[in-house]
Amino acid sequence: MTRTLLLWCPDWPVLAAEIADGVPATGPVAVLHANRVLACSEQARAEGVRRGLRRREAQGRCPGLTVVDHDPGRDARAFEPVVAAVEEVAVGVEVVRAGACALPARGPSRYLGGEEAAAERIVEHVAQSCAVESQVGVADGVFAAGLAARQGRIVPPGETPEFLAAQPVEALGRPTLADLLRRLGVRTLGDFAALSAGDVLARFGFDGALAHRMAAGRDDRPLAVRRPPVDLTVTTDLDEPIERVDVAAFAARTLAERLHERLAGHGLACTRLGIEAVTAHGQELHRVWRHDGLLDAAAIADRVRWQLDGWLTGARRGGPARPTAGIIRLRLVPDGLLAQAGLQPGLWGETGEERERAHRALSRVQGLLGPEAVVTAVLGGGRSPADQVRLVPWGDERLPARPDATPLPSWPGRLPPPSPAVVLPTALAVQVWDAAGEPVTVSARLAMSAPPARLSIDATVEALVPVGVGRAAEIVGWAGPWPVDERWWAPAEARRRARFQVCLADGTALLLAVERGRWLLEAIYD
Repeated sequence: MTRTLLLWCPDWPVLAAEIADGVPATGPVAVLHANRVLACSEQARAEGVRRGLRRREAQGRCPGLTVVDHDPGRDARAFEPVVAAVEEVAVGVEVVRAGACALPARGPSRYLGGEEAAAERIVEHVAQSCAVESQVGVADGVFAAGLAARQGRIVPPGETPEFLAAQPVEALGRPTLADLLRRLGVRTLGDFAALSAGDVLARFGFDGALAHRMAAGRDDRPLAVRRPPVDLTVTTDLDEPIERVDVAAFAARTLAERLHERLAGHGLACTRLGIEAVTAHGQELHRVWRHDGLLDAAAIADRVRWQLDGWLTGARRGGPARPTAGIIRLRLVPDGLLAQAGLQPGLWGETGEERERAHRALSRVQGLLGPEAVVTAVLGGGRSPADQVRLVPWGDERLPARPDATPLPSWPGRLPPPSPAVVLPTALAVQVWDAAGEPVTVSARLAMSAPPARLSIDATVEALVPVGVGRAAEIVGWAGPWPVDERWWAPAEARRRARFQVCLADGTALLLAVERGRWLLEAIYD
């Protein structure tokens, strides 16, 4: 693990609004995204405003609240002078996000006489240069350093796991996972880190395994990154010096597409991006952007545009002056490369024009036929196939019917794989007889009156099963019964049934259930 020094500016979206738009951050201010509070000022928090509140509720708690729309570009442009000020003290700065940047702690600590002295020097220099308050944290890894920065703390080498163990699970920044862990009795990162890595992967998937690594004090960035070959760097020489942001943004998009195509040709994707620019007067500008995921063409173009906007719009609040001449050369240097072989493309390809066209087409169908005319399936938890799939209208939030249920673990009483190929929307009544022609019954203690021998269906589904009204099929194999006793504590919602798997003479396999003395066909296996 690398000793990391991370500088964090509290409530940065609010400060960026003050820097760019003149919104007074000393008053009650809230920055909203998707009609929810993303960040708020100290005065707003004193009056009860919190992150995640809806706009109406936040204004209800604080009638004098000033509302500002979230603008990632504005946040990035305003943060550039802060990053430049940090770079005047130490080199190797990476922008984690707007409002936070990180760098290896070894260099500045050795030069300035220790990690504490380096942290004080950087905070003081940022305050003097940009008039921005900041906090610094030092720990092993970027994640731990970010948590330490919120406390203004320097975690001694080797003590990062102990520091993380006392943090609540909400520190992972994954609300859904944190809520589930809370209900499972896992309240701290130490409790989460104590779980088996294999069990965590099986229960919570790849994202849960990544969070488990972070909770255990191992950096979230994979260790097996490699230096990019020289030919992956893309450069463009501009005919005329660029001094306008819109012209620079156009050049940045073209260059970003070239870089993305070159990386894709090698089966790679980058997690860090170096942006370099040379002006007509020979000034060289350089910045490294860090990203939690894999940078696609749109994400690369956005970061280049934000960075060029920050350079070309000049200083604000005492930051470094804009270049003395226009930009004549741009260079993008990918770093932190990962193999892209494991990425699964979307149904309509990667994020871009094709996906947007599909979204517009499906939205138009909904406008003509109604919201329920276009639905998508969402997998969730449950014990029967019908419980595990929920159809939601296109564009609605894709959440499982059971919030704490995921398709990865096995619920008690859940059907084992393979899953049925066809799940009937409404279970069909069937008749099951024994070899003597008597109906087969199942008692409350799951005792069968006789082995099942024949089956007929009260409604025809001949397209799926060659059995219909008035005809019976021979049962050549069966398994069960498996009891399911759900919500016994709520009499109005209680449901008790026994399930069977049967195989017919023609090879068709069916999933049957007995509920209140009635045999039902629930699903059909392929």
